[in-house]
Amino acid sequence: MAKGETTFGELGVSAEVVAALSKKGITSAFPIQAETIEAALAGRDICGKAPTGSGKTLAFGIPVVDLVEKGKKHRPRALILSPTRELAIQIKTELAPLAKARGRSVLTVYGGTDIQKDRRALVDGVDIVVATPGRLEDLISREYLSLHEVDLVVVDEADRMADMGFLHTVKRILDQTSDDRRTLLFSATLDGDVDELIIRYQNDPLTVEVESVEGESGDVTHLWYRVDGKGRIDLTARVLERYESAIVFCRTRKGCDRAAQLLVRRGVDAVAIHGDRSQAQRERALGAFKRGTANVLVATDVAARGIHVDNVSLVLHYDPPEHDKDYIHRSGRTGRAGAAGTVMSFIIPQKIGAAKSMQKKLFFPVEFDEFSFDNLPQPVTRIRRERKKSEGGERKETQGLPKGGKSARFDSEGRSEDGPKRTGPKGKGRGRDRRPRYDDDNDGVDVTPKAVRKQRKKQWESDNVVKGPRGRIMRDADGNPIRKDDPGVKRSATDAKRSFAEKRDRADKTEKPRTAGKAVARPKRTKPKKRWNEESEQKRSQKDKGKRRSPSGDGTGRDAQANKAKKKAGGPKMSKKSGPSKSGPSSSVTPKSIRRDGR
Repeated sequence: MAKGETTFGELGVSAEVVAALSKKGITSAFPIQAETIEAALAGRDICGKAPTGSGKTLAFGIPVVDLVEKGKKHRPRALILSPTRELAIQIKTELAPLAKARGRSVLTVYGGTDIQKDRRALVDGVDIVVATPGRLEDLISREYLSLHEVDLVVVDEADRMADMGFLHTVKRILDQTSDDRRTLLFSATLDGDVDELIIRYQNDPLTVEVESVEGESGDVTHLWYRVDGKGRIDLTARVLERYESAIVFCRTRKGCDRAAQLLVRRGVDAVAIHGDRSQAQRERALGAFKRGTANVLVATDVAARGIHVDNVSLVLHYDPPEHDKDYIHRSGRTGRAGAAGTVMSFIIPQKIGAAKSMQKKLFFPVEFDEFSFDNLPQPVTRIRRERKKSEGGERKETQGLPKGGKSARFDSEGRSEDGPKRTGPKGKGRGRDRRPRYDDDNDGVDVTPKAVRKQRKKQWESDNVVKGPRGRIMRDADGNPIRKDDPGVKRSATDAKRSFAEKRDRADKTEKPRTAGKAVARPKRTKPKKRWNEESEQKRSQKDKGKRRSPSGDGTGRDAQANKAKKKAGGPKMSKKSGPSKSGPSSSVTPKSIRRDGR
């Protein structure tokens, strides 16, 4: 330990936590930890401002583990609020060994997972809950969780909470905690929204501001390049070839997926992570990046707060951030643990004005560098892991292996001891082969595991279970199968068949009465009467369209009057055109004369 460094024992940390930290290789405190842990253990509220990667997690985690009491069923005693799922997982990873040393439990709750799993964990009793605001409110509304006994609250990344719109949710959550709670608030930046939380929920807090971490923040180079929008993805792929690991930040989720796909097409091992991805997809992507399987992680600003990976050599702003705070958090992913890092920004012509404004806010020189590959390191030679196959027939598979990741032994036909031959394009495994597999005697017996299990089940049923007609299993009133060796069975399979036949005969007698050669009179089918409705009325009106009717419908129209007069005079009837019929004799009587004479 260097001279002047403070140990955790000197800060009043318990011996169990000090021993757990020593196992992880942590013996001395960072500046933010040295200034806040002792005051927090004394019972004061803390308001800490420190950049990303300065050790804020242990600064509030150690006091929480040392001070928290045992929780009860559905009632934890400490609460840590996190804006993102990745940050919540990171906090639990850091605190779990310390809490175990003190005999305390830690639970993370966040969206995208089974809420019933959280409910079962809370039933057993949890001491510390690390949660995102959305899932925590969901648990409270379902009455799975109560915060009335929470007397220690931590709000991590408070400024990001406000930016994501969680400020009102955080207020509702804090209002449900105990009145004598202690509140620890940590953030990389402090602004007006965070001040509102400080005034409302903290009592005479100790404010600590740490600008940099001596010995932990490496030499970070910031580069700003003006690039063309069309050739930006090709330039990005060529740049990423020169760094061991890199994080590429995009502005939107769709843009993140699109950039990852284009980089993969250009031979870059890239994975995407953003809010639209499921929790399992995000964990797989982040795990692949940490293991080195993927050397490029394409992410959005939401994921920037939760990515904690050491030895990231490059942070590339594919899309420039909208705010200066986002630039700080993005750039904080590199230059950790004393390592050097590079922050590169690609600015298209449409974003030049916004980039200059951001440079002024961040106190950078307002200028753009000329891009040249001469200023970049040489391309990295990557060793791609391939499946190996030896003369003895052994080869290593990376997909579909049993737990433990051990290699399988294959015979000359491709069959392994773990299961049938694996099939797929270009030799890649695509699941087990479900086709029948026959034994060595070639007697036509399928020895596929599924077929064997099915045959064993049939054999057991035939030996132990009573079957009725058509091979159906006989069951008792409770629905359980009737076993042959059960002493309570009063009827055998023969009795079951006989009762079934009797029941069938009774059904035939009732449903189909036998008639001795006599025809059965069937009831006459009557045509249903038509009912009046609006549709039938419309059809009737269309049928009578063109006919001249009296307005009142009482047969007093012009044609009706003319026909009555003709009938009395013995002349022909009037046609629809108010003229005499061609078949009848002519007459001098006309409708006009009828109206004139008043007939």
